[in-house]
Amino acid sequence: MVPARNLLLLLALPVLLAAEDAPAPLSDKAKGELAGRIAGEPLSCVPIRALRSTRIVDESAIIYKTSNRLWYVNQPDRGHCALLRPNRVIVTRTQSGQLCANDLVMIAEQNAPVTYGACGLGSFIPYTR
Repeated sequence: MVPARNLLLLLALPVLLAAEDAPAPLSDKAKGELAGRIAGEPLSCVPIRALRSTRIVDESAIIYKTSNRLWYVNQPDRGHCALLRPNRVIVTRTQSGQLCANDLVMIAEQNAPVTYGACGLGSFIPYTR
């Protein structure tokens, strides 16, 4: 027989997991950059060859641009990564040719050989104009 406490935890687990999957709200700065664009359905992966530029907005959002029309916004795993700063760069290494949710990206200084650590990526939200 399962103790009542353990049963309660088992019943609450799906709710807790769903809450973790929900992205944190975008920062005002990120919302401003996306003004006039329409969000699409989240994607797990995007092909690296399609990405033309990457820009760190703040600790809550990275914008991957494919064209003036299509941008992907990635909110790091759990909604923020304190290592992300607009004056830093993202170093990506992948064997698959795709950038995917749960991939780790290194955060580095823009003009020096200094790395700060890694951030886990979240889903990619397409924004179109």
